[in-house]
Amino acid sequence: MTSLSFEFYPPKTDDQRAQLDRTARKLRAFGPEYVSCTFGAGGSTLSYTSETVRHLKQHHGFDAAPHLSCVGGSRQEIRELLKLYRAIGCTRIVALRGDLPSGMGHPGDLRYAAELIEFIRAEHGDAFRIEVGAYPETHPQASDALADLKHFKSKVDAGADAAITQYFYNADAYFHFVDAVRRLGVTVPIVPGIMPVSNFSQLRRFSEQCGAEIPRWIGRKMQAYGDDSESIRAFGAEVVAQLCQRLTEGGAPGLHFYTLNLARPTTSVLKLLHG
Repeated sequence: MTSLSFEFYPPKTDDQRAQLDRTARKLRAFGPEYVSCTFGAGGSTLSYTSETVRHLKQHHGFDAAPHLSCVGGSRQEIRELLKLYRAIGCTRIVALRGDLPSGMGHPGDLRYAAELIEFIRAEHGDAFRIEVGAYPETHPQASDALADLKHFKSKVDAGADAAITQYFYNADAYFHFVDAVRRLGVTVPIVPGIMPVSNFSQLRRFSEQCGAEIPRWIGRKMQAYGDDSESIRAFGAEVVAQLCQRLTEGGAPGLHFYTLNLARPTTSVLKLLHG
């Protein structure tokens, strides 16, 4: 069976914490290889990430991987975080450049993910398995697709063990990206990131920000359903399950679900996948 992993974000309120616990319990049944926990924009959830990682490990028994970003952190702050994650018992890290929101935060001492990976390796050797981001449809800030591929290769050359892609709905974009980086000599596993569909207007907003393309036929079908959220969910689950099927049949080494701390959109896809 394909290996699964799930991404959560750090809750900030009691209601959000209860929601995460409910979701974690439901998704645990699918036996994920690990779960990851995001790092807030501009370092705004610095402490929330480590608290959430600790909770996911100790309370739910997950192998939990914190996201670590260059944004807003000095070398010393990142050094302290790495020590904390080792003390908690983390063996994986998702290392990202991170995006600086307009008017918020400040760039840290490390500017690029490759520098962050080199720093982690210099401080801790092979203590952490390092996952990095990949962009099958090209990073929105890249000057062109080739520059983006070279940038990705630099992260692997710096010591990354594997990659998780930005979400997409076009399987060909993923296969083309994998073929292109293989030609550059990159051999690490590249796991597709999967975004289940729960709220279409929210998804469209996310996609505009991160450069993920929603195929026109999917968008038009969603619009046709209007406010019929049940039909949107059913159609979304079917489309995403078909995407997952094609990816795994084409050799994808795993599936990484962006859960948005909700169980139902992800479980709907997985139930369709597993019959």
